[in-house]
Amino acid sequence: MTANAPHAASAPIPARRPAPRTHHGDTFEDPYEWLREKDSPEVIAHLEAENAHTDAALAHLEPLRERIFQEIKTRVRETDLSLPSRRGAWWYYGRTVAGKQYGIQCRAPISGPDDWTPPTLSPDVEVPGEQVLLDANAEAEGQEFFSLGSFDVSDDGTRMLWGVDVSGDERYTVRVKDLATGQTLPDVLEGTFSGAHFLPDGTHVVYTTVDDAWRPDRAWLHPVGRAGRDDDREIYRDDDERFWVGAGVTRSNRFLVVESGSSVTSEVALLDAATVAADAEATPRVVWPRREGVEYGVDHAVVDGDDWLYILHNDGALDFELVRARPEAPEELETVLAHEPGRRLLDIDCFRDFAVVEYRREGLPRLALLDYRTHELTEIEFDEPLYAAGLSGNPEWAPPVLRIGYGSFTTPGSVFEYVLPGSNGVSDGAPGDLILRRQVEVLGGYDAAEYGQARLWAPAADGTRVPVSLVWKRSFGEPGTSVRPVHLYGYGSYEHSIDPSFSVARLSELDRGVVFAVAHVRGGGEMGRQWYEDGKLQAKRNTFTDFVDVARHLVSEGYTTPDRLVAEGGSAGGLLMGAIANLAPELFAGVLADVPFVDALTTILDPSLPLTVIEWDEWGDPLHHAEVYEYMRSYTPYENVREGVAYPRILAMTSLNDTRVLYVEPAKWVARLREVGADALFKIEMVAGHGGVSGRYNAWRERSFQLAWLLDVLGVADS
Repeated sequence: MTANAPHAASAPIPARRPAPRTHHGDTFEDPYEWLREKDSPEVIAHLEAENAHTDAALAHLEPLRERIFQEIKTRVRETDLSLPSRRGAWWYYGRTVAGKQYGIQCRAPISGPDDWTPPTLSPDVEVPGEQVLLDANAEAEGQEFFSLGSFDVSDDGTRMLWGVDVSGDERYTVRVKDLATGQTLPDVLEGTFSGAHFLPDGTHVVYTTVDDAWRPDRAWLHPVGRAGRDDDREIYRDDDERFWVGAGVTRSNRFLVVESGSSVTSEVALLDAATVAADAEATPRVVWPRREGVEYGVDHAVVDGDDWLYILHNDGALDFELVRARPEAPEELETVLAHEPGRRLLDIDCFRDFAVVEYRREGLPRLALLDYRTHELTEIEFDEPLYAAGLSGNPEWAPPVLRIGYGSFTTPGSVFEYVLPGSNGVSDGAPGDLILRRQVEVLGGYDAAEYGQARLWAPAADGTRVPVSLVWKRSFGEPGTSVRPVHLYGYGSYEHSIDPSFSVARLSELDRGVVFAVAHVRGGGEMGRQWYEDGKLQAKRNTFTDFVDVARHLVSEGYTTPDRLVAEGGSAGGLLMGAIANLAPELFAGVLADVPFVDALTTILDPSLPLTVIEWDEWGDPLHHAEVYEYMRSYTPYENVREGVAYPRILAMTSLNDTRVLYVEPAKWVARLREVGADALFKIEMVAGHGGVSGRYNAWRERSFQLAWLLDVLGVADS
């Protein structure tokens, strides 16, 4: 768009107050850095003006937004129950109720120790013995934002804890309840990070807290029944600013595991879960001392009566290998699964009689059972060419079945139970059977056969083949046979993979003829560890050029045209959006950037900002290395907005209380884009965090807002 962009005249124009930022002999005059003052009335007034401007500019889309919201709403069974999961003497499950934003956590007693077939529950039929554990709607009463960051029940089923955030800053207040009496105990643990849980005996809570940079740096042990945190014991602390701390108990209940890790290095320490509470002198025993670039994870199994640590690591093994060692001699290793290039080992979960290994091969996630004695893998196979599968809700140490979450672009979220060898604990399956226990019901006559999914390969400029996933509605014709509107999504950082998943909201665009595509660019993890390595640090530009090359391929092969192509990405994917808008603005009609990391260099240069030092392993350290500074300066979106080009329409969305990507980044970026005449709109949630608004109806309305804008840009708003 040029200076006569339709929304330019009434757009808020923040004052220019250049502030110099000098590093490595380079000075950048930042005119909008003053917008960082979150508590300034002037800044708040500007953000509110941005919201008012966006509302006015997109008011004509309100009827479409409402239609899309109703489409989503009518496809979802609003009053429903999840599949019960057995833990101890109870079946645990969640309820949703029409008209209520949040879920309700419930449980019902098992019928007996051999009861492993989950009960079929109906929203309209009372469940015998049901107990409501936590009604999040009651917890959220009177709050504009609500997020449940911790929820756990003790192994014996007598105590419950939950942690709540009501501002969006990902800091949770944990409380404890006695489920036998219904009494809320005096425990109030403020300022915790997510993921608090009980020790196996339920007498203590393990939780983590953050430092001034909002980094989880300490693990604590809290005795249940005590008010506040004064009596809590610090069991682990990591002063390295690059490392995040987390804690958990092995499924065997043998060890309390404390993990500390950066993007490229990790260290695991163990405490005896049965004695740590009573032994005030207990200190974590490190499995392997940290070494730069070595990542590993640990689980525990008992094989023929002997304790073993199963360790997944990348020391000399790019795609990781699996070894095992005795807890008392973790340096004496026995290879279980040798490194195999192209098979990226992701995780191991140990059970009493077997382990489950999760890995990636040929761009898709895989699951396999590991025999402890022979070390043989038995892969669990699925029929679709594109899918995602992983373990789902398996808290028991010795189950007769394995719960697996499954889905694809066309198959709604499903839960299967894989009947394990030697199992006699289920009445409706034999060993090796894969039983579908639940599939999310899509109302309104959804038929998966009416939709198609496929993977194609786009050539990058350096010859690399980039995988691209497509999903479409068949009645509009096969992609590539005619020009179609295309919605192209990308991420490409932290080795995070964008695997096939079903979306009810996406049906609203597919049913209007839009093809949804995912560019699996370098920097993600879809094609193994090397795929990630080739899209980070000084190779980060590959992420951006891959996305542009995918877009060019879709255009050159007749899938779409630039005026019918919209790009979307969020967080680090928002950085991708800002970069491709600068690199190839002519290729896209619109760019949707959600919580976008578009002022990356300013953030990464300032170690006082939340999480900055942690990010140096991903992006590089421009503060101390001139070559990193120059490389990042060449691509960071805010500093590279171009004069004299026609930018695509841009919609940036963020939240005031986001602690991961600060609101100021898109605020500055949009102001700079408007300087060059771009049609850029900015929407900010004033009470929310990195994940956006809370509550399912609010989330549906937010996505309806985005999709209405996207469909308008693609020219199918009236479809």
